[in-house]
Amino acid sequence: MLMSGEEYRESLRGYSPTVFLDGAQINSVADEPRLAPGVAAVGVTYDFAKLERHQPVMVAEEQSSSAKVNRFLHINRSSRDLLNKLEAVRLVCQRVGCAQRYLSQDALNAIHQATYRIEAEAGGDLHQRFGAYLHRVQAEDLTLGVAMTDAKGDRSKRPHEQTNTNAYVHIRERRADGFVISGTKAIVTGAPYMHELLVMPGRNMVEADSEFAVCCAVPIDAKGLTIITRPAGRPGDDAAVFSGRYGQSTGVCVFEDVFVPWQNVFMAGEWQHAQFLTRAYACHHRHSCIGARAGFGDLLIGASLMMAEANGLDAAGGTHLRERMVELIKIVEGFFACGVASSTYGVPDASGCAEPERIFANVGKLLLSTQIYDMQRIAHDLSGGLIVALPGPDEDHNPQTAARLEELWQGKDDIPPERRRAVARFLGDITASDTAGWFSLISLHGGGSPAATSLEIYRSYPLEDKVALVESLLDRGLLDSEQSETETGDQPGRCCADGCQAPEEDKATP
Repeated sequence: MLMSGEEYRESLRGYSPTVFLDGAQINSVADEPRLAPGVAAVGVTYDFAKLERHQPVMVAEEQSSSAKVNRFLHINRSSRDLLNKLEAVRLVCQRVGCAQRYLSQDALNAIHQATYRIEAEAGGDLHQRFGAYLHRVQAEDLTLGVAMTDAKGDRSKRPHEQTNTNAYVHIRERRADGFVISGTKAIVTGAPYMHELLVMPGRNMVEADSEFAVCCAVPIDAKGLTIITRPAGRPGDDAAVFSGRYGQSTGVCVFEDVFVPWQNVFMAGEWQHAQFLTRAYACHHRHSCIGARAGFGDLLIGASLMMAEANGLDAAGGTHLRERMVELIKIVEGFFACGVASSTYGVPDASGCAEPERIFANVGKLLLSTQIYDMQRIAHDLSGGLIVALPGPDEDHNPQTAARLEELWQGKDDIPPERRRAVARFLGDITASDTAGWFSLISLHGGGSPAATSLEIYRSYPLEDKVALVESLLDRGLLDSEQSETETGDQPGRCCADGCQAPEEDKATP
Protein backbone atom coordinates (compact mmCIF):
# COMPACT_ATOMS: atom_id res chain seq x y z
CA MET A 1 0.00 0.00 0.00
CA LEU A 2 1.28 3.45 -0.93
CA MET A 3 -0.15 6.15 1.30
CA SER A 4 -0.73 9.77 0.33
CA GLY A 5 0.57 12.68 2.38
CA GLU A 6 -2.84 13.18 3.95
CA GLU A 7 -3.12 9.48 4.78
CA TYR A 8 0.31 9.68 6.41
CA ARG A 9 -0.86 12.61 8.52
CA GLU A 10 -3.99 10.71 9.47
CA SER A 11 -1.93 7.61 10.36
CA LEU A 12 -0.06 9.65 12.97
CA ARG A 13 -3.33 10.11 14.84
CA GLY A 14 -3.30 6.38 15.50
CA TYR A 15 -0.26 6.80 17.78
CA SER A 16 -0.03 8.41 21.20
CA PRO A 17 3.66 9.25 21.75
CA THR A 18 4.90 11.10 24.80
CA VAL A 19 6.25 14.31 23.27
CA PHE A 20 7.40 17.49 24.99
CA LEU A 21 7.77 20.70 22.96
CA ASP A 22 8.76 24.11 24.34
CA GLY A 23 8.34 22.92 27.92
CA ALA A 24 4.90 21.31 27.62
CA GLN A 25 3.49 17.97 26.55
CA ILE A 26 1.55 18.03 23.30
CA ASN A 27 -1.62 16.09 22.66
CA SER A 28 -1.53 15.33 18.94
CA VAL A 29 1.57 15.38 16.74
CA ALA A 30 -0.52 15.47 13.57
CA ASP A 31 -2.42 18.55 14.74
CA GLU A 32 0.41 20.50 16.40
CA PRO A 33 1.09 23.71 14.40
CA ARG A 34 4.71 23.87 15.55
CA LEU A 35 5.36 20.46 13.98
CA ALA A 36 3.24 21.01 10.87
CA PRO A 37 6.17 21.94 8.56
CA GLY A 38 7.91 18.67 9.43
CA VAL A 39 4.79 16.60 8.84
CA ALA A 40 4.25 18.43 5.54
CA ALA A 41 7.83 17.76 4.40
CA VAL A 42 7.57 14.03 5.04
CA GLY A 43 4.12 14.08 3.44
CA VAL A 44 5.69 15.09 0.12
CA THR A 45 7.62 11.78 0.03
CA TYR A 46 4.22 10.06 0.05
CA ASP A 47 2.51 12.36 -2.46
CA PHE A 48 5.36 12.18 -4.97
CA ALA A 49 5.18 8.37 -4.94
CA LYS A 50 1.52 8.66 -6.00
CA LEU A 51 2.30 10.94 -8.95
CA GLU A 52 2.79 9.02 -12.19
CA ARG A 53 5.53 11.34 -13.46
CA HIS A 54 7.64 10.74 -10.35
CA GLN A 55 7.05 7.02 -9.92
CA PRO A 56 10.12 5.85 -11.91
CA VAL A 57 12.33 7.19 -9.11
CA MET A 58 9.88 7.31 -6.19
CA VAL A 59 8.57 3.73 -6.42
CA ALA A 60 10.56 0.50 -6.55
CA GLU A 61 9.86 -3.22 -6.73
CA GLU A 62 11.13 -5.03 -3.66
CA GLN A 63 13.09 -8.04 -4.89
CA SER A 64 12.27 -10.24 -1.90
CA SER A 65 8.49 -9.79 -2.22
CA SER A 66 7.84 -8.33 -5.71
CA ALA A 67 5.77 -5.64 -3.96
CA LYS A 68 5.69 -2.04 -5.19
CA VAL A 69 7.10 0.05 -2.34
CA ASN A 70 8.08 3.64 -1.64
CA ARG A 71 11.67 4.27 -2.72
CA PHE A 72 12.57 5.32 0.82
CA LEU A 73 11.76 1.83 2.14
CA HIS A 74 13.51 -0.12 -0.58
CA ILE A 75 16.59 -2.35 -0.35
CA ASN A 76 18.96 -1.20 -3.10
CA ARG A 77 20.09 -4.05 -5.34
CA SER A 78 21.98 -2.35 -8.16
CA SER A 79 23.70 0.80 -9.35
CA ARG A 80 20.42 1.80 -10.99
CA ASP A 81 18.68 1.57 -7.60
CA LEU A 82 21.35 3.81 -6.07
CA LEU A 83 21.01 6.35 -8.87
CA ASN A 84 17.23 6.34 -8.52
CA LYS A 85 17.54 6.86 -4.78
CA LEU A 86 19.93 9.76 -5.31
CA GLU A 87 17.54 11.35 -7.81
CA ALA A 88 14.53 10.75 -5.52
CA VAL A 89 16.25 12.48 -2.62
CA ARG A 90 17.23 15.44 -4.79
CA LEU A 91 13.72 15.66 -6.24
CA VAL A 92 11.99 15.82 -2.86
CA CYS A 93 14.55 18.19 -1.36
CA GLN A 94 14.00 20.59 -4.24
CA ARG A 95 10.50 20.95 -2.82
CA VAL A 96 11.00 20.73 0.94
CA GLY A 97 14.68 21.43 1.64
CA CYS A 98 15.21 18.19 3.57
CA ALA A 99 13.20 15.04 2.82
CA GLN A 100 14.05 13.36 6.18
CA ARG A 101 12.49 10.04 5.16
CA TYR A 102 15.58 8.89 3.29
CA LEU A 103 17.06 8.05 6.69
CA SER A 104 14.54 5.20 6.85
CA GLN A 105 16.01 3.66 3.71
CA ASP A 106 19.61 4.23 4.76
CA ALA A 107 19.04 2.41 8.05
CA LEU A 108 17.06 -0.45 6.51
CA ASN A 109 19.81 -1.12 3.98
CA ALA A 110 22.53 -1.09 6.64
CA ILE A 111 20.57 -3.42 8.96
CA HIS A 112 19.90 -5.73 6.01
CA GLN A 113 23.65 -6.00 5.47
CA ALA A 114 24.53 -6.39 9.14
CA THR A 115 21.93 -9.04 10.01
CA TYR A 116 22.99 -11.10 7.00
CA ARG A 117 26.60 -10.87 8.14
CA ILE A 118 25.76 -11.86 11.72
CA GLU A 119 23.60 -14.77 10.65
CA ALA A 120 26.22 -16.00 8.18
CA GLU A 121 28.92 -16.00 10.86
CA ALA A 122 27.00 -17.09 13.95
CA GLY A 123 23.80 -18.69 12.71
CA GLY A 124 20.40 -17.84 14.12
CA ASP A 125 17.53 -16.09 12.39
CA LEU A 126 18.34 -12.39 12.66
CA HIS A 127 18.29 -11.79 8.92
CA GLN A 128 15.04 -13.69 8.45
CA ARG A 129 13.58 -11.76 11.38
CA PHE A 130 14.62 -8.49 9.78
CA GLY A 131 13.13 -9.58 6.46
CA ALA A 132 9.73 -10.11 8.07
CA TYR A 133 9.96 -6.68 9.71
CA LEU A 134 10.97 -5.06 6.43
CA HIS A 135 7.98 -6.50 4.59
CA ARG A 136 5.59 -5.26 7.27
CA VAL A 137 7.05 -1.77 7.17
CA GLN A 138 6.83 -1.69 3.39
CA ALA A 139 3.26 -3.03 3.37
CA GLU A 140 2.16 -0.36 5.86
CA ASP A 141 4.27 2.35 4.15
CA LEU A 142 5.73 3.55 7.44
CA THR A 143 8.27 6.28 8.11
CA LEU A 144 11.10 5.25 10.42
CA GLY A 145 13.29 7.51 12.51
CA VAL A 146 16.94 6.65 13.15
CA ALA A 147 18.02 6.74 16.80
CA MET A 148 21.76 6.29 16.40
CA THR A 149 23.63 9.12 18.14
CA ASP A 150 23.91 8.40 21.87
CA ALA A 151 24.22 11.06 24.54
CA LYS A 152 27.81 9.72 24.86
CA GLY A 153 28.68 11.27 28.22
CA ASP A 154 32.45 11.49 28.63
CA ARG A 155 33.76 11.18 25.05
CA SER A 156 37.10 9.89 26.26
CA LYS A 157 35.45 6.75 27.67
CA ARG A 158 33.85 3.74 26.07
CA PRO A 159 30.20 2.92 26.74
CA HIS A 160 30.92 0.42 29.53
CA GLU A 161 33.25 2.92 31.24
CA GLN A 162 30.64 5.66 31.61
CA THR A 163 29.65 6.67 35.13
CA ASN A 164 26.11 7.14 33.84
CA THR A 165 25.23 4.03 31.85
CA ASN A 166 22.24 5.84 30.33
CA ALA A 167 24.68 7.90 28.27
CA TYR A 168 24.33 5.01 25.81
CA VAL A 169 21.25 2.92 25.08
CA HIS A 170 21.86 -0.52 26.52
CA ILE A 171 20.17 -3.79 27.44
CA ARG A 172 18.88 -3.68 30.97
CA GLU A 173 17.20 -7.07 31.05
CA ARG A 174 16.75 -10.10 28.81
CA ARG A 175 13.47 -12.00 28.90
CA ALA A 176 12.06 -15.04 27.18
CA ASP A 177 9.95 -12.82 24.91
CA GLY A 178 12.35 -9.91 24.35
CA PHE A 179 14.68 -7.47 26.05
CA VAL A 180 14.40 -4.20 27.97
CA ILE A 181 16.48 -1.16 27.01
CA SER A 182 17.32 2.16 28.65
CA GLY A 183 19.42 5.16 27.68
CA THR A 184 19.32 8.36 25.67
CA LYS A 185 19.60 9.01 21.95
CA ALA A 186 20.13 12.56 20.66
CA ILE A 187 19.60 14.35 17.35
CA VAL A 188 16.88 12.03 16.05
CA THR A 189 15.60 13.50 12.80
CA GLY A 190 11.83 13.98 12.68
CA ALA A 191 11.45 12.08 15.95
CA PRO A 192 7.94 13.18 16.99
CA TYR A 193 6.28 12.44 13.64
CA MET A 194 7.83 9.06 12.89
CA HIS A 195 5.85 5.81 13.10
CA GLU A 196 8.71 3.83 14.63
CA LEU A 197 12.33 4.32 15.62
CA LEU A 198 15.22 2.15 14.50
CA VAL A 199 17.62 2.09 17.46
CA MET A 200 21.18 1.49 16.25
CA PRO A 201 24.70 1.53 17.70
CA GLY A 202 26.60 4.72 16.92
CA ARG A 203 30.19 3.55 17.29
CA ASN A 204 32.58 0.59 17.35
CA MET A 205 32.43 -1.65 20.42
CA VAL A 206 34.67 -3.96 22.42
CA GLU A 207 33.53 -7.09 24.24
CA ALA A 208 32.93 -5.20 27.48
CA ASP A 209 30.45 -3.01 25.56
CA SER A 210 28.32 -5.95 24.45
CA GLU A 211 25.19 -4.82 26.31
CA PHE A 212 25.41 -1.52 24.40
CA ALA A 213 25.48 -3.24 20.99
CA VAL A 214 21.76 -2.81 20.39
CA CYS A 215 19.71 -2.63 17.19
CA CYS A 216 15.93 -2.86 17.31
CA ALA A 217 12.65 -1.28 16.20
CA VAL A 218 10.50 0.61 18.70
CA PRO A 219 7.02 2.07 18.03
CA ILE A 220 6.96 5.81 18.56
CA ASP A 221 4.45 5.44 21.39
CA ALA A 222 6.16 2.56 23.20
CA LYS A 223 5.74 2.63 26.95
CA GLY A 224 8.79 4.22 28.56
CA LEU A 225 9.81 6.26 25.49
CA THR A 226 9.80 10.05 25.89
CA ILE A 227 10.61 12.47 23.06
CA ILE A 228 11.82 15.99 23.82
CA THR A 229 11.69 17.99 20.63
CA ARG A 230 11.81 21.41 18.99
CA PRO A 231 9.59 23.13 16.38
CA ALA A 232 10.01 22.11 12.76
CA GLY A 233 11.16 25.12 10.77
CA ARG A 234 9.72 28.51 11.67
CA PRO A 235 5.95 27.96 11.80
CA GLY A 236 3.89 31.03 12.52
CA ASP A 237 6.55 33.48 11.33
CA ASP A 238 5.09 35.43 8.39
CA ALA A 239 8.58 36.14 7.06
CA ALA A 240 9.33 32.41 6.90
CA VAL A 241 7.91 31.96 3.43
CA PHE A 242 9.65 28.59 3.04
CA SER A 243 10.45 27.27 6.52
CA GLY A 244 6.98 28.21 7.73
CA ARG A 245 5.65 25.56 5.36
CA TYR A 246 8.42 22.95 5.28
CA GLY A 247 10.89 22.18 8.03
CA GLN A 248 12.48 19.53 10.18
CA SER A 249 12.25 18.79 13.85
CA THR A 250 14.83 16.83 15.78
CA GLY A 251 14.34 15.13 19.11
CA VAL A 252 16.08 13.67 22.13
CA CYS A 253 14.69 10.20 22.74
CA VAL A 254 14.80 8.92 26.31
CA PHE A 255 14.29 5.18 26.77
CA GLU A 256 13.32 4.17 30.28
CA ASP A 257 12.90 0.40 30.60
CA VAL A 258 11.36 0.06 27.14
CA PHE A 259 10.39 -3.51 26.30
CA VAL A 260 11.16 -4.77 22.77
CA PRO A 261 9.87 -8.18 21.59
CA TRP A 262 12.42 -10.44 19.92
CA GLN A 263 10.79 -10.11 16.50
CA ASN A 264 11.84 -6.44 16.52
CA VAL A 265 15.41 -7.10 17.72
CA PHE A 266 18.20 -7.20 15.12
CA MET A 267 21.29 -6.99 17.35
CA ALA A 268 21.46 -7.97 21.00
CA GLY A 269 25.06 -7.91 22.14
CA GLU A 270 26.89 -8.86 18.92
CA TRP A 271 29.52 -6.22 19.60
CA GLN A 272 31.86 -7.50 16.88
CA HIS A 273 29.40 -6.23 14.25
CA ALA A 274 28.59 -2.81 15.73
CA GLN A 275 31.26 -1.02 13.74
CA PHE A 276 30.20 -2.73 10.51
CA LEU A 277 26.62 -1.60 11.00
CA THR A 278 27.70 1.94 11.87
CA ARG A 279 29.97 2.24 8.84
CA ALA A 280 27.41 0.71 6.49
CA TYR A 281 24.75 3.17 7.64
CA ALA A 282 27.19 6.09 7.36
CA CYS A 283 27.96 5.12 3.77
CA HIS A 284 24.30 4.89 2.75
CA HIS A 285 23.41 8.08 4.57
CA ARG A 286 26.30 10.18 3.25
CA HIS A 287 25.29 9.08 -0.24
CA SER A 288 21.76 10.35 0.49
CA CYS A 289 23.05 13.61 1.95
CA ILE A 290 24.62 14.37 -1.42
CA GLY A 291 21.23 14.24 -3.11
CA ALA A 292 19.62 16.23 -0.30
CA ARG A 293 22.05 19.12 -0.43
CA ALA A 294 21.98 19.13 -4.23
CA GLY A 295 18.23 19.68 -4.00
CA PHE A 296 18.82 22.56 -1.60
CA GLY A 297 21.48 23.87 -3.98
CA ASP A 298 18.91 23.91 -6.77
CA LEU A 299 16.79 26.26 -4.65
CA LEU A 300 19.77 28.56 -4.11
CA ILE A 301 20.65 28.61 -7.80
CA GLY A 302 17.12 29.38 -8.92
CA ALA A 303 16.40 32.02 -6.28
CA SER A 304 19.78 33.75 -6.71
CA LEU A 305 19.28 34.07 -10.45
CA MET A 306 15.73 35.37 -9.99
CA MET A 307 16.91 37.95 -7.46
CA ALA A 308 19.75 39.13 -9.67
CA GLU A 309 17.39 39.54 -12.61
CA ALA A 310 14.78 41.31 -10.46
CA ASN A 311 17.55 43.74 -9.50
CA GLY A 312 17.96 44.50 -13.20
CA LEU A 313 21.22 42.60 -13.64
CA ASP A 314 21.93 40.22 -16.51
CA ALA A 315 23.83 37.22 -15.17
CA ALA A 316 24.59 36.02 -18.69
CA GLY A 317 26.05 39.35 -19.75
CA GLY A 318 27.88 40.38 -16.60
CA THR A 319 31.20 38.71 -16.03
CA HIS A 320 31.09 38.92 -12.25
CA LEU A 321 27.57 37.52 -11.91
CA ARG A 322 28.21 34.81 -14.47
CA GLU A 323 31.35 33.68 -12.67
CA ARG A 324 29.54 33.65 -9.33
CA MET A 325 26.69 31.62 -10.80
CA VAL A 326 29.06 29.13 -12.41
CA GLU A 327 30.91 28.79 -9.10
CA LEU A 328 27.64 27.92 -7.36
CA ILE A 329 26.74 25.43 -10.10
CA LYS A 330 30.24 23.93 -9.89
CA ILE A 331 29.90 23.32 -6.17
CA VAL A 332 26.44 21.75 -6.36
CA GLU A 333 27.05 19.57 -9.40
CA GLY A 334 30.59 18.77 -8.23
CA PHE A 335 29.52 17.00 -5.06
CA PHE A 336 26.45 15.54 -6.83
CA ALA A 337 28.82 14.02 -9.39
CA CYS A 338 30.50 12.21 -6.49
CA GLY A 339 27.09 10.75 -5.67
CA VAL A 340 26.64 9.63 -9.25
CA ALA A 341 30.10 8.02 -9.23
CA SER A 342 29.37 6.36 -5.89
CA SER A 343 26.16 4.95 -7.36
CA THR A 344 27.79 3.81 -10.58
CA TYR A 345 30.62 2.01 -8.82
CA GLY A 346 28.38 0.54 -6.11
CA VAL A 347 28.07 -3.24 -6.16
CA PRO A 348 25.88 -5.70 -4.22
CA ASP A 349 27.53 -7.32 -1.21
CA ALA A 350 26.96 -10.87 0.02
CA SER A 351 23.50 -9.93 1.31
CA GLY A 352 22.44 -8.69 -2.12
CA CYS A 353 22.32 -5.07 -0.95
CA ALA A 354 24.08 -2.59 -3.22
CA GLU A 355 26.20 -0.31 -1.07
CA PRO A 356 27.38 3.01 -2.52
CA GLU A 357 31.09 3.10 -3.30
CA ARG A 358 32.51 4.43 -0.05
CA ILE A 359 35.25 6.78 -1.20
CA PHE A 360 33.09 8.76 -3.60
CA ALA A 361 30.21 8.85 -1.11
CA ASN A 362 32.45 10.25 1.60
CA VAL A 363 34.28 12.69 -0.68
CA GLY A 364 30.93 14.05 -1.84
CA LYS A 365 29.73 14.39 1.75
CA LEU A 366 32.97 16.11 2.79
CA LEU A 367 32.64 18.59 -0.07
CA LEU A 368 29.07 19.54 0.74
CA SER A 369 29.80 19.69 4.48
CA THR A 370 32.29 22.49 4.07
CA GLN A 371 31.00 24.13 0.90
CA ILE A 372 27.49 24.75 2.21
CA TYR A 373 28.86 28.00 3.63
CA ASP A 374 30.30 28.95 0.23
CA MET A 375 26.94 28.19 -1.37
CA GLN A 376 25.19 30.63 0.94
CA ARG A 377 27.93 33.25 0.52
CA ILE A 378 27.64 33.12 -3.26
CA ALA A 379 23.84 33.39 -3.02
CA HIS A 380 24.32 36.53 -0.92
CA ASP A 381 26.79 37.92 -3.44
CA LEU A 382 24.36 37.33 -6.30
CA SER A 383 21.24 38.62 -4.58
CA GLY A 384 22.45 41.71 -2.72
CA GLY A 385 21.72 42.94 0.79
CA LEU A 386 17.98 43.52 0.47
CA ILE A 387 17.23 40.00 1.66
CA VAL A 388 18.13 40.91 5.24
CA ALA A 389 16.96 44.53 5.17
CA LEU A 390 13.31 43.95 4.35
CA PRO A 391 10.66 45.43 6.64
CA GLY A 392 8.39 42.76 8.11
CA PRO A 393 5.38 41.35 6.25
CA ASP A 394 3.00 43.40 8.40
CA GLU A 395 4.09 46.47 6.47
CA ASP A 396 2.94 44.96 3.18
CA HIS A 397 -0.65 45.93 3.97
CA ASN A 398 -0.09 48.94 6.18
CA PRO A 399 -1.91 51.85 4.47
CA GLN A 400 0.59 54.30 5.91
CA THR A 401 3.66 52.57 4.48
CA ALA A 402 2.70 50.06 1.78
CA ALA A 403 2.57 52.52 -1.11
CA ARG A 404 5.99 54.00 -0.38
CA LEU A 405 7.54 50.57 0.12
CA GLU A 406 6.52 49.69 -3.44
CA GLU A 407 9.37 51.99 -4.46
CA LEU A 408 11.75 49.77 -2.53
CA TRP A 409 10.36 46.55 -3.98
CA GLN A 410 10.44 47.81 -7.56
CA GLY A 411 13.51 46.69 -9.48
CA LYS A 412 13.51 45.74 -13.14
CA ASP A 413 10.50 47.32 -14.86
CA ASP A 414 8.97 44.11 -16.23
CA ILE A 415 9.17 42.22 -12.90
CA PRO A 416 6.32 43.01 -10.46
CA PRO A 417 7.48 44.49 -7.13
CA GLU A 418 5.71 41.78 -5.15
CA ARG A 419 7.70 39.16 -7.09
CA ARG A 420 11.02 40.71 -6.13
CA ARG A 421 9.83 41.01 -2.53
CA ALA A 422 8.77 37.35 -2.41
CA VAL A 423 12.09 36.10 -3.81
CA ALA A 424 14.00 38.30 -1.37
CA ARG A 425 12.06 36.89 1.58
CA PHE A 426 12.58 33.36 0.28
CA LEU A 427 16.35 33.86 0.08
CA GLY A 428 16.43 35.56 3.45
CA ASP A 429 14.60 32.62 4.96
CA ILE A 430 16.94 29.92 3.63
CA THR A 431 20.26 31.79 3.75
CA ALA A 432 20.09 34.48 6.47
CA SER A 433 17.89 33.20 9.29
CA ASP A 434 18.10 30.55 11.97
CA THR A 435 16.80 28.18 9.28
CA ALA A 436 19.93 28.96 7.27
CA GLY A 437 22.11 28.22 10.29
CA TRP A 438 20.24 24.96 10.77
CA PHE A 439 20.87 23.95 7.13
CA SER A 440 24.55 24.78 7.57
CA LEU A 441 24.92 22.76 10.74
CA ILE A 442 23.07 19.67 9.54
CA SER A 443 25.16 19.79 6.37
CA LEU A 444 28.35 19.98 8.41
CA HIS A 445 27.55 17.33 11.03
CA GLY A 446 24.56 15.38 9.67
CA GLY A 447 25.67 11.88 8.71
CA GLY A 448 28.96 12.38 10.52
CA SER A 449 31.32 15.28 11.10
CA PRO A 450 34.03 16.25 8.57
CA ALA A 451 36.54 14.53 10.86
CA ALA A 452 34.57 11.26 10.75
CA THR A 453 34.16 11.54 6.98
CA SER A 454 37.86 12.25 6.52
CA LEU A 455 38.73 9.19 8.61
CA GLU A 456 36.51 6.99 6.44
CA ILE A 457 38.13 8.35 3.28
CA TYR A 458 41.61 7.71 4.65
CA ARG A 459 40.95 4.13 5.75
CA SER A 460 38.97 3.25 2.61
CA TYR A 461 41.28 4.84 0.05
CA PRO A 462 43.74 2.42 -1.65
CA LEU A 463 46.86 4.25 -0.56
CA GLU A 464 48.94 1.08 -0.90
CA ASP A 465 48.02 0.88 -4.57
CA LYS A 466 49.40 4.37 -5.16
CA VAL A 467 52.62 3.47 -3.38
CA ALA A 468 52.86 0.26 -5.42
CA LEU A 469 52.35 2.28 -8.60
CA VAL A 470 55.34 4.51 -7.91
CA GLU A 471 57.41 1.55 -6.70
CA SER A 472 56.73 -0.26 -9.97
CA LEU A 473 57.93 2.77 -11.90
CA LEU A 474 61.09 2.88 -9.79
CA ASP A 475 61.66 -0.85 -10.24
CA ARG A 476 61.39 -0.44 -14.01
CA GLY A 477 63.82 2.45 -13.94
CA LEU A 478 61.30 4.87 -15.41
CA LEU A 479 62.17 7.49 -12.80
CA ASP A 480 65.90 6.75 -12.76
CA SER A 481 68.10 9.55 -14.02
CA GLU A 482 70.67 6.99 -15.28
CA GLN A 483 68.55 5.71 -18.15
CA SER A 484 69.89 4.31 -21.38
CA GLU A 485 69.83 6.23 -24.63
CA THR A 486 67.27 3.74 -25.90
CA GLU A 487 64.95 4.53 -23.00
CA THR A 488 65.35 8.29 -23.18
CA GLY A 489 65.79 8.92 -26.89
CA ASP A 490 66.31 12.48 -28.04
CA GLN A 491 63.94 13.90 -25.55
CA PRO A 492 64.16 17.70 -25.48
CA GLY A 493 65.78 19.02 -22.33
CA ARG A 494 67.17 15.60 -21.38
CA CYS A 495 70.01 15.90 -18.94
CA CYS A 496 73.25 14.38 -20.30
CA ALA A 497 74.88 11.43 -18.54
CA ASP A 498 77.93 13.34 -17.34
CA GLY A 499 76.11 16.41 -16.21
CA CYS A 500 75.20 19.61 -18.01
CA GLN A 501 78.17 21.37 -19.55
CA ALA A 502 78.38 24.85 -20.94
CA PRO A 503 78.77 24.69 -24.71
CA GLU A 504 82.28 25.42 -26.00
CA GLU A 505 82.70 28.72 -27.81
CA ASP A 506 83.40 28.48 -31.51
CA LYS A 507 87.09 28.88 -32.15
CA ALA A 508 86.82 30.32 -35.58
CA THR A 509 90.09 31.53 -37.09
CA PRO A 510 90.29 35.15 -37.96
